[in-house]
Amino acid sequence: MFAYLKSEKYNLRKEAGITLKIGLPVIMAQLLQMSMNFVDTVMAGNLSAQDLAAVAVGGAVFNPFMMLAAGTLMALTPVVAQHVGGRNFEEIGVNVRQGLWLSLFLAIPIFFLIRNLEFVMYFLDVTPEIIPLSQGYLDAISWGTFGVCGYMALRFFNEGMSATRPAMYFALIGVFVNIGANYVLMYGKLGFPELGAVGCGYASSIVGFVMFLGMLLFTMKHKPYDRFEIFSKWRLPEWKYLKELLHVGVPIGLSSTMEVTMFALVSLFMGSLSAVAVAGHQVAINFSAMTFMVPFGLSTAITTRVGNAIGKGSMVEARKRGYLGIIMATFFMSITAIIMYLFPELITSMYTQDAEVQKVAVSLLYMAAIFQISDGLQVSGYGALRGLKDTTVPMAVNFVAYWMVGLPLGYYLGIIRNIGPQGLWMGLIAGLTIAAILHNIRFYLLTKK
Repeated sequence: MFAYLKSEKYNLRKEAGITLKIGLPVIMAQLLQMSMNFVDTVMAGNLSAQDLAAVAVGGAVFNPFMMLAAGTLMALTPVVAQHVGGRNFEEIGVNVRQGLWLSLFLAIPIFFLIRNLEFVMYFLDVTPEIIPLSQGYLDAISWGTFGVCGYMALRFFNEGMSATRPAMYFALIGVFVNIGANYVLMYGKLGFPELGAVGCGYASSIVGFVMFLGMLLFTMKHKPYDRFEIFSKWRLPEWKYLKELLHVGVPIGLSSTMEVTMFALVSLFMGSLSAVAVAGHQVAINFSAMTFMVPFGLSTAITTRVGNAIGKGSMVEARKRGYLGIIMATFFMSITAIIMYLFPELITSMYTQDAEVQKVAVSLLYMAAIFQISDGLQVSGYGALRGLKDTTVPMAVNFVAYWMVGLPLGYYLGIIRNIGPQGLWMGLIAGLTIAAILHNIRFYLLTKK
């Protein structure tokens, strides 16, 4: 008995180490990705208020489309991970090729859609003088959709292979390319005209293609991938494989879009309260978004490890790996919750010295401390379900949690009952908590056998 317990403890420690090894580069890659948005905001703000507004509005319109594409292509991670576990190497190569076809099929409609979104901005009552500049930004960034979608397909394949460092390295390169391209194109250096917000869109497109080419070269030159014959065979799109990727991926894309849209709409609701409410909300949500990158990165590792176990035919191992990852993610978020609860004034002082904004931000950080644990549980539980290729029911859960409970409840408490920013955040907490509970119950039921 003691020998078994000692062996089990060693196995858990070893598995935790593998999960961290896979997850940490994903965390860094996501933080670097966030830093690119920060750079765009700062550099546009140094030009003019109009350029800053155009980048903000254009990004808000553009991001849901890319979130949907990224989620759909994320199907490659569990599909590849299960084939790795089952040692089905030929199937891996076929799925990567089909994933690249899928990235093209997603990029084409997105390219044309975002070049024709002026009517959406008018519908959302965006200030009329900003709309032409915002559409110019979207026209410029549209060229990058092909590179970004191709990059994501190869990134998620590599993550399914537990190779997460390349995405981190190419994200770091992307940060430097982004700064340089923004400087040249936005400010009109090296003989280029000063393009402002439009230059920012072109710079983002360049970054997308640089990261895609980097990931493509790595995937082509990485010797262990030679056995998959990814690029040595030419195959047209095959519905059999595309159907599985879409079946697994579309619900992921819709789920991600629903969650992001919930937070975006809460930000818009804040705008109907006051500028101080918006600023305080921005401080609290920005800090929460950074801490969220840790369980998000771990969720990728959980998907890969659970998928490997399923590929080997071991539901028991999948269950252990899933729950270990969920515990790790929740443990980290518990620590961040304590930090937010104990030091909210210190956190807000890093963002602003405005006393009114700090007051709102502090009150929201107390609430963020509550939903840290729910957020960690829901994203890690969903990551475990992705490893099982179970994505349709979780999508329905997210729809109920975010759109039927979280948003309506937040609007009712915050706007109708006039509780204010705290009322809106009560809706966020409710939505995330319901998703956290139901995702983990479903993983328990599916792995119970």
